Amino acid sequence: MKVVVSIGGSVLVPEPGADRVAEHAAVIEDLIDEGCRIGAVIGGGGVAREYISAARNLGANEIELDQLGIDVTRLNARLLIAALSEESVTAPALDYEEASEALRRDDICVMGGVAPAQTTDAVGAALAEYIDADLLVYATSVPGVYSADPNEDDDATKYDELSATELVDAIAGLEMNAGASAPVDLLAAKIIQRSGMRTIVLDGTDPDRIARAVRHGEHGGTDIVPEGVGAEPTYWASDEQ
Repeated sequence: MKVVVSIGGSVLVPEPGADRVAEHAAVIEDLIDEGCRIGAVIGGGGVAREYISAARNLGANEIELDQLGIDVTRLNARLLIAALSEESVTAPALDYEEASEALRRDDICVMGGVAPAQTTDAVGAALAEYIDADLLVYATSVPGVYSADPNEDDDATKYDELSATELVDAIAGLEMNAGASAPVDLLAAKIIQRSGMRTIVLDGTDPDRIARAVRHGEHGGTDIVPEGVGAEPTYWASDEQ
C-alpha cells in the first residue's frame, strides 16, 4: 500500500521542540514496518508565516516570499528526516521524480515545497498522483472539511464524507470569503478531483489518528471518496491484524 501523508507545519512543529516530530516519525516507521510505502510532505506552518510576514514588511515580492516559505518547509522536512531511521532519505526530495525514485528504493520519502505559487497541500496531491498512491492523508490542525470557517462561523458543519467534486465546491466557497481558512487548498482539491485519489482530511495533532486512518479507515475526519468506487477500500488492514 502506497500512502502519501501531508503534515502541516503547525501540526509537526507547533513550537520549537522534538517531541511531536518524534511521535510522527514513530507512526511513519510503524506503518513502514507493516508493509506500507510512505511519502511524507511537510508544510511550513507558523514559522513560515512569521518569516513571510517579516520579509513582506522588508519589501520582498511574492515570488521571493514563496521561496522563503519553501525553504522553511524543507527545514521542517529535515527535522522529520532527523527523527527517522537510516532507511529514510538524507535530504528532502526537490521534485516528484526524486521522490518517486526514493520510494522505488523502498526508502521513506520526505519532501517540502517544490515551486512558487504552489502550497504543500498541492504538492501532497501531486505526489500522490505521480506515484499512483492508494491513499492521501492530510494531517491538519482541524478535524476535517467544514461548510464554513469554524473559527469564524459557529454554525459551520463538518462533512463526514464528500466526493472530489463536492470538495472542490466546498473549498472554493471557503476561499471566496475574506479571511477564511481551509484545511486543503483549491489547487490540491482540483488535483484530487482529476486523479480520483481517495483522500482523508483529519486532525493530525495526535499522530495515532494517522495510523488508525491508514490501517483501518478510522479517523473522525472527512473522507473524500472518488466517484464510482465503494465506500470501503479493500486495502485497509483488518482489526485482527
